[in-house]
Amino acid sequence: MLRRLLFKYLKPYWLLLVGVLVFQFASAIATFNLPSLNADIIDNGVSKGDTEYIWSTGLVMLAISLGQITASIIATYFAAKAAMQAGRDIRDDVFERVSSFSEREVSKFGPGSLITRNTNDVQQVQMLAMMGATFLVTAPILAVGGIIMALRQNVELSWLIAVAVPVLLVIAVVVISRMVPLFRSYQHKLDNVNRIMREQLTGIRVVRAFVREPIEEERFSEANTDIMVIGRKVGSLFVLLFPMFMLVLNVTVVGVVWFGAIEVDAGTVQIGTLFAFMQYVMLILTGVLMASFMTIMIPRAAVSAERISEVLDADTSLERPANPITEFPSPGTIEFADAEFTYPGAEHPVLSGITFGAAPGETVAIVGSTGAGKTTLVSLIPRLFDVTGGSVKVGGVDVREVDLEHLWSTIGLVPQRPFLFTGTVASNLRFGREEATDDELWHALEIAQGRDFVEEMEGGLNAKISQGGTNVSGGQRQRLAIARAIVHNPGILVFDDSFSALDLTTDARLRQALWRELPNVTKIVVAQRVSTITDADRIVVLDDGGIVGLGTHDELLVSSATYREIVESQLGVEAGA
Repeated sequence: MLRRLLFKYLKPYWLLLVGVLVFQFASAIATFNLPSLNADIIDNGVSKGDTEYIWSTGLVMLAISLGQITASIIATYFAAKAAMQAGRDIRDDVFERVSSFSEREVSKFGPGSLITRNTNDVQQVQMLAMMGATFLVTAPILAVGGIIMALRQNVELSWLIAVAVPVLLVIAVVVISRMVPLFRSYQHKLDNVNRIMREQLTGIRVVRAFVREPIEEERFSEANTDIMVIGRKVGSLFVLLFPMFMLVLNVTVVGVVWFGAIEVDAGTVQIGTLFAFMQYVMLILTGVLMASFMTIMIPRAAVSAERISEVLDADTSLERPANPITEFPSPGTIEFADAEFTYPGAEHPVLSGITFGAAPGETVAIVGSTGAGKTTLVSLIPRLFDVTGGSVKVGGVDVREVDLEHLWSTIGLVPQRPFLFTGTVASNLRFGREEATDDELWHALEIAQGRDFVEEMEGGLNAKISQGGTNVSGGQRQRLAIARAIVHNPGILVFDDSFSALDLTTDARLRQALWRELPNVTKIVVAQRVSTITDADRIVVLDDGGIVGLGTHDELLVSSATYREIVESQLGVEAGA
């Protein structure tokens, strides 16, 4: 999975990677020359007292060192550029894929997990790409080149290398094999921390209203402790690994000095050659050490790559049609034909046998008890979910055959929980139509009964809106969301219980303005208050996922016991109020 991901996203930047390879190779060649030159200085300069030779060779070594530094800097720059660009591309693709998900897929992964996958997981893969393009290229060059150069200096001492390198590799394999499950667990624990943090921030009002701060703090503390325990285990392995590597490295150096000194004493090896051999051994073991530390990063990056691939490879239930339709034969019409919807894993459908229609300009209200399926039903119109049986038609065409962008452009949705984005009043209203003029924004605010409070805000249309619209009241947030849908200029408006935070007077004025100013727009209204829907052209009464009443307000008072109970209960409440 990791190899496939890296190959796919690094492939476009192969020129940068070739540059990394070239400059790393140049840096390695320079590195290999330095011990040999150092040996020449010791054997030919120092031993003979040739100062001129020492200076001339030293200057050459200085020039080679500067070249090595320059080549390493260029190689690191190219590697960082390729890795960062690959990370950017992965994040773009993950974001684009998540944007194509229906609410079903978003719920399956969870918002917190999706955020982690597009930030921390991508960062792990990105870091491996950058470090791998430098260290994993340098390490084999140093190891193989160092072995060749060391054998040129002295073959008798090479058995030390044959012992040290396998020992280092065995240590690395044992430690890495224990790290893989820990890294996988760590990422899941990180998901959990992000999820709890997100829930607490989003539901801070509920937490405080029910005095849940101590309980939520304990809940977060448990999740935080879980990730700390895993991190401590990983850290313990790291702490164990480095001393073991250094022990092998230093014992090997001692062995070179010990056995090399014997050969120097016997006159078979010169001191400079011994020092050069020792430096080549250091290069070899450094290369193995670098490769070992890099391979430690691979398990975590592999886990992250697997999680990223799960998102990229996930099948969305909103499959785009092979030959999408971009024109509606009868714009503004809506038709449910024996529609059925079942959530994944549920034993029974949430909606079944839903059959009704709406003509252009009509107002169809949907009412029912809590859990009757009202929100799910209206979510089928803009294809937030796909029906599991029957069909839903918009403009005379099954929504599954329509180009998604074209479908969404003809529908203005005001969700049950209106969400405003960070920015200004104007930027939120222009969310669906950026070219809308200020006059059009004010007109939409007038219809939505929001002009008065926007004019009172500092800056008017340029007044700041915080994330989620938390700096405005619930009623103001609903009216801004309604105005945003109106600015979208759709042929169909869907209101999912969008008047619940409004007082009766504002509710009545808003509905009158909608019917008066938008007579040709089809309106689907989900409402809890009967007073909101009494003047609708048709009312659909839902109960337990099925239609138990269909008609006007007066007709349903006679024909539907369920509707009559709703009306009688609410009239009593409103009269008492």
